[in-house]
Amino acid sequence: MALSSMTGFARSHGTSGPYAFEWELKSVNAKGFDLRMRLPPGWDEIETIARKRATEVLSRGTVYANLTVKRGNALSTVRVNEDVLNSILRIAADLAGKIDAVAPSVDGLMAIKGVIEVVEPEADEEEDKAAKAAVAVAFEEALAALLLMRQREGTTLGEILSQRMNEIEILAKKAEAAPGRKPEAIRARLAEQIAALLESSDRFDSDRLNQEALMIAAKADIREELDRIASHISQAREMLGKGGPVGRRLDFLAQEFNREVNTCCSKSNDLELTNTGLEMKNVVEQFREQVQNLE
Repeated sequence: MALSSMTGFARSHGTSGPYAFEWELKSVNAKGFDLRMRLPPGWDEIETIARKRATEVLSRGTVYANLTVKRGNALSTVRVNEDVLNSILRIAADLAGKIDAVAPSVDGLMAIKGVIEVVEPEADEEEDKAAKAAVAVAFEEALAALLLMRQREGTTLGEILSQRMNEIEILAKKAEAAPGRKPEAIRARLAEQIAALLESSDRFDSDRLNQEALMIAAKADIREELDRIASHISQAREMLGKGGPVGRRLDFLAQEFNREVNTCCSKSNDLELTNTGLEMKNVVEQFREQVQNLE
């Protein structure tokens, strides 16, 4: 299964009878899946169909779906509401005998709300049914195009993430080979510090200091962290190879990478090893940022 990003854009359009319609889908990053639809009045039943289909093929990302529908070949008609007009004329006649006022003009009467009505053409049930079926098909087309775009971007992200894994692996090997992380080197540095302390005072117990030095040397070893980093690299490569919605698992793995690298840096008392750890931390952060875009 291919990797997929959470960002994408797609359009589809069509006609059915007197209707012309267009779908516009836009997908952005999100922790879960959310479909937000904007439909014209009278087309709400499309939402159930579209939502069911979208949840079958998408697991993460916020998708904005906008449907535009226009009806052609059907002219609206304008008519006078006789009941409203007659009521207004009766009121005008009653007022004419009570106050000195100019008789209402045609323009004035037409401007009164409710006198003039715009009547939309009656809908044809069969035409509407066929149009809604065509709109549902067009949604499928737009959704397929959105998926394709997300998968193309996912492929690119997969290549970038694989490169980051390679960089982390190279840096981990560099850290492993660093002379400063060898137990012998750690013990030598501690021995120098102990010797300096012993020279400055005769109150130190040399045997106890040597025991403490050995314990510190053991704690400073990053063998365990390097082994876990190697394991995480293997898991990440396996996930990237299988594809599918692995964004959340890779995000968790990125946190584990960061934890191990931080421990390496905190244990290090060698400048070269510290610099290597900081380089690795930077690559891990780049990995984590890119993972945020995966489904």
